[in-house]
Amino acid sequence: MPKCVIAEDEDLLRAALVDLLRETWPELEIVAECDDGGSALDAIETFQPEVAFLDIRMPGLTGLEVAGAIPITSPTTEVVFVTAYDQYAIDAFDKGAVDYLLKPIARGRLIATVQRLKSRLAAGRTDTGALTTLLQQLATALPAATKPPPLGWITASTGKETRLIMIEDVVYFRADNKYTVVMTAAGEALLRKPIRELLDALDPAVFRQIHRATIVNLKAIEAITRDDTGKSLIKLKSRPETLTVSQSFMAVFRSM
Repeated sequence: MPKCVIAEDEDLLRAALVDLLRETWPELEIVAECDDGGSALDAIETFQPEVAFLDIRMPGLTGLEVAGAIPITSPTTEVVFVTAYDQYAIDAFDKGAVDYLLKPIARGRLIATVQRLKSRLAAGRTDTGALTTLLQQLATALPAATKPPPLGWITASTGKETRLIMIEDVVYFRADNKYTVVMTAAGEALLRKPIRELLDALDPAVFRQIHRATIVNLKAIEAITRDDTGKSLIKLKSRPETLTVSQSFMAVFRSM
């Protein structure tokens, strides 16, 4: 049975795609349903699926960033983008060997996509070169998302005290159940917000996700090393601990 990872941050659209796939491609095994790019990249590395359906706009890593890492983490995975940007992207998509679905997803369009995927899987010809070319075209074809400026500061608690912390002073963020640990050179504080909600609010030129539970300030990194087992570790300038980089996120670093 071919395996599939689905990444879509809108619950209703993700559920609708799952239902349509189970109807039109019943032998397809959906091994992971993800609501952000980081989780999708982890799932693709873990399961090595034959197919990945990626929403282009997602929190944290976008579908384009996840796809950019696929030739490294899972080179035989076929990519299908899910997009609402038809007027900007159709020309680029139609020139490549990568499929796309427009929101809301039409059953007939999905059936045609499934047939093309089955043919490519049967032929065993995943074209990573076409994917790389398409990503370059889409980078200029898609408009920049309108969004507020990156966070400049946050308030986080240490015991009974609430601290105002400037974003540039944060060394890294670490998920802690429904909350987030904010680590600075001076110590830790607790932010009453899940780490997933931070991803889109941070400046991606400064903060990068290195693990599904960790976001690091690139300016706080002194070095990236490997231990005896091949695991990638980040050495920090102002903290004694090291941070582990999951293999899938190392691929994102290499593509920067």
